Amino acid sequence: MFNTPSAPAGATIVAFGEYQPPRVVTNADLEARVETTDEWIRSRVGIEERRVAGPEDTVASMGVAAGGKALAASGLSPDDIDLVIVATCTVTDQIPNTAATVAAHLGITAPGAFDVNAACAGFCYALGVASDAVRAGSARNVLVVGSEKLSDWVDWDDRSTCVIFADGAGAVVVSAAEEHGIGPVVWGSDGDRADKIYLRDHKYLYQEGQAVFRWTTTELYKVALEALERAGVEPGELTAFVPHQANLRIVESIARKLGAPQALVARDIVTAGNTSSASIPLALSRMVGRGELPSGSIVLTLGFGAGLVYAAQVIRIP
Repeated sequence: MFNTPSAPAGATIVAFGEYQPPRVVTNADLEARVETTDEWIRSRVGIEERRVAGPEDTVASMGVAAGGKALAASGLSPDDIDLVIVATCTVTDQIPNTAATVAAHLGITAPGAFDVNAACAGFCYALGVASDAVRAGSARNVLVVGSEKLSDWVDWDDRSTCVIFADGAGAVVVSAAEEHGIGPVVWGSDGDRADKIYLRDHKYLYQEGQAVFRWTTTELYKVALEALERAGVEPGELTAFVPHQANLRIVESIARKLGAPQALVARDIVTAGNTSSASIPLALSRMVGRGELPSGSIVLTLGFGAGLVYAAQVIRIP
């Protein structure tokens, strides 16, 4: 029989942080490059503008910026963090991992550090792992970062993708708590449809938009409802619904099927674009910053993307 560490009753998010590159790319900017219009982009995906990283921005540097804000807001010191998880699918080099680099730049000494690649569901996957690690006693305080530089993987002459994707990072700190502040993660995959989103010629993002749209709007509300059920939360108790910001039509279609008309629905995609695994923590941090999610708010998150993979969980705002 092995000795096991004393584990807390629960885990909770204690702080948020975000980073967006300063460069704004409007629909008018894209009109000048590809055959598209502002009306076409708004009607198809709901985006008015997006942020695009400059050459000085990397997945790691954006993760450092967002993670540093979350760490500062938590009131913890770098020495208090014993695990760093970075969700990303856009690093240009697989080795070394991004998490160790982020930790080093934040002055976090010798933490566990690893990356999670679950595409646009990556943050929900990483948050589930962080919560489980804390509740199992493997960590006390975890920095979870979603950071993406999708602009490195976009064909800027392909109007079907260049109008959608953007760059940015979001982060949270997860800590031990007496009560559960992060519900059970409901996750899964549909690998038979993995060919619907992939890298074309090993360098450009490509997706079969209609197939992805049908899958997300007909299947994923069931995952969201299961996450509510497993957390013991009724739809009417939700303060907000914060799904991956893939497409405004997708976001609103899933939201309508939840039966929670009182819930505030995140529409960060309008001004931030699709930032993959960064989109949920980025939207959460911005909503908290605007005062839209007061302490105690109950929020449903839902991530989904290439793989095809998905994950959802309920969280309580500190």
